[in-house]
Amino acid sequence: MTLASDLTVVVASQNRRSDLLATLPRHEAPVVLVDNASTDGTVDAVRAAHPDVDVLALARNEGAHGRTRGVARAGTPFVAFADDDSWWAPGDLERAVEVMRAHPRLAVLNARILVGPEERLDPVCQEMAGSPLGTAPDLPGPSLLGFVACAALFRTEAFEAVGGFDAVVRFPGEEERLALDLAAAGWGLAYVDAVTVHHHPSPRRQDPGRRQAGLWRSRLLTAVMRLSAADVAAVLRAAVRTGRPGREGLLRALPDLPAALRHRRPVPERVRADLRILAGEAG
Repeated sequence: MTLASDLTVVVASQNRRSDLLATLPRHEAPVVLVDNASTDGTVDAVRAAHPDVDVLALARNEGAHGRTRGVARAGTPFVAFADDDSWWAPGDLERAVEVMRAHPRLAVLNARILVGPEERLDPVCQEMAGSPLGTAPDLPGPSLLGFVACAALFRTEAFEAVGGFDAVVRFPGEEERLALDLAAAGWGLAYVDAVTVHHHPSPRRQDPGRRQAGLWRSRLLTAVMRLSAADVAAVLRAAVRTGRPGREGLLRALPDLPAALRHRRPVPERVRADLRILAGEAG
């Protein structure tokens, strides 16, 4: 197997030139950089320092949907996502592709995430390792109904079959709708602890309060697109109870509600049953 012909690393970024210049050399496969309309000279700097990187410079910030553009540009059977402050451990991209090839129903492999120079295990990995959904017999690790984009290896066929990351949710919280659609289509998602992604969070990160508002926006839009009316109402109530971030998130979702309704396609009951299990409710 020649990794270069089977896999592309798609990196999405905006205004993090210094982070990119440090992390791009760490990727052990061809890279497509999707630049979401940076204004800090990222595009020129990357093209000068790393001419082997395929730079897709977008005219406007498309959020996570830019990754979908990057996958189309890549044209390889598998795509690994990375952020401008993350990279896959040496040798682990190839190992991850081998796992994917051995498990044909697997659409998403979520790697173990080690955070910072001290390599702390990201708490979300503990949750994934203990997934109450168990481990399906045809998957290489605990079954999931979500993933962390910067630590995900995708089967391109599955990604494109469900439309990839959409232009409605955008970012953050873009993973949920995609994971629901993959599960609805019968694809598997799994946590594989044997491969690792390093994540050294950039100092240029979004304000926590603004990020929380963005997550509530995404939760509502995803619920409108894929869940029941009762689920949408539950998200609304939870957002209001949360306080300012939740209410701000609801307000930010309003302009995109018509588009969410146009793309509404509720997931089947078996997927909603898994959601209830993950929420600790009766199946």
